[in-house]
Amino acid sequence: MAALLQRGFREEGYAVDVAADGTDGLWHAIEHDYDAIVLDIMIPGIDGFEVCRRVRDAGRWTPVLLLTARDAVEDRVRGLDAGADDYVTKPFSFAELAARVRALVRRGAGARPAALAVGDLRLDPATHRATRAGVELALSPKEMAVLELLMRHAGDVVTRTQLLDHAWDFAYDGGSNVVDQYIAYLRRKIDKPFDRNDIETVRGVGYRLRAAAVH
Repeated sequence: MAALLQRGFREEGYAVDVAADGTDGLWHAIEHDYDAIVLDIMIPGIDGFEVCRRVRDAGRWTPVLLLTARDAVEDRVRGLDAGADDYVTKPFSFAELAARVRALVRRGAGARPAALAVGDLRLDPATHRATRAGVELALSPKEMAVLELLMRHAGDVVTRTQLLDHAWDFAYDGGSNVVDQYIAYLRRKIDKPFDRNDIETVRGVGYRLRAAAVH
């Protein structure tokens, strides 16, 4: 498959390097400046998840597209949390893969650390750890997901619908007040103990995390 993809991308006008295993791929990704990386999760040696994580840990922000035969949501989430930008599941059409790569190349690399920081709040989606002022926060997975979305959009209003879509599955009852309940949980854990009031209610719309959450 690697040989076929190499030929296809060369016909698209790209210069292409192929790595035979995870160790070789990791070396290439760290030592060279690529416009995009297509990374198979099931490569020999170090798997694609770990390669992606180590590439990001090395401060390399080349866009990464994961190839995987796995279609479980957990595997896709794990890949994105490791720092991947997109994924395609096998079997796939080369036309779709090439279009996804073109989109990543247009986006370009940027300094996109996997860990989020807003003031003295820190959240690492890959390790599911959050801290405030250096103190570890004991958050449930749902609380972590809600906080992550607020931090990614710090300073902007995040609607209840956006929070539901992010943290709950599509079948969840959108009329429920579950979002408000979890916001209350978060306030008790990340604001009240630190004498803060950084999660703001925007009446009739949703919630906003203050962008300058330092006092």
